[in-house]
Amino acid sequence: MRKSLEKYYRTERLPHIWCPGCGHGIVTGAVIRAIDNLKIDQNKICIVSGIGCSSRAPGYLNFNTLHTTHGRALAFATGIKLANPELKVIVLTGDGDCTAIGGNHFIHSARRNIDITTIIFNNNIYGMTSGQYSPMTPKGAFATTAPYGNIDRNFDLCKLAQAAGATYVARGTVYHVPQLIKMIEKAITHKGFSVVEAATICPTYFGRKNKLGSPVKMMEILRDNTISIKAAEKISKEELEGKIVMGEFYEEAAPEYTEEYMKIIKNAQGVE
Repeated sequence: MRKSLEKYYRTERLPHIWCPGCGHGIVTGAVIRAIDNLKIDQNKICIVSGIGCSSRAPGYLNFNTLHTTHGRALAFATGIKLANPELKVIVLTGDGDCTAIGGNHFIHSARRNIDITTIIFNNNIYGMTSGQYSPMTPKGAFATTAPYGNIDRNFDLCKLAQAAGATYVARGTVYHVPQLIKMIEKAITHKGFSVVEAATICPTYFGRKNKLGSPVKMMEILRDNTISIKAAEKISKEELEGKIVMGEFYEEAAPEYTEEYMKIIKNAQGVE
């Protein structure tokens, strides 16, 4: 760890307990580097999580942090942001935590365009609870709850976020770390609901169940199956099958929820 980054960690809680080869440490490191690059006061940041492998991250981070109930990170984050709009509120959540039990909170946080940055650690599986399939598990992939293959279609998280009203939407991977850091920087500074999907790896459950090989091999698969938005526009739908499209998908300036809410309060009080 770079010495200058140590201040962002609760070093007495390290080393972490993520499995060897897990990509979650890379995503967490990208979040820290983005914050460091932006030179934001640690006391002005609140990091919130739900339940899952990704949700262990705030326990290692030296900020105002909140480890909440399963799927409810965005509900708690909404309360924090409304109580103290000056805080930079960042939610670290997993694909199951965010899109299954937390799916309703996700779409309505996006609809409101509340100024929260949501980083989704997408490893295509419920890693903490023994490898059940999630709404992000690809069709045909194996899981402990899909021993003969998953028949559900998975979400396109970025399309879902944009359709629900998010005003900054991007996707990166744990292989393409410099790009991921820049996306997270952009998401944090954007005023409105920001979503960064971070495609990551779970060698323990997703990798073993699907015979993908070592963590290094899984990273190589991530490298070889990721293409840019511009490249994706030039190939057919059939060629795009199974690819991860990386980049910034959407950005717009739109009224932010806490600011609109404060206007209502002032209006009710008769304050100009």
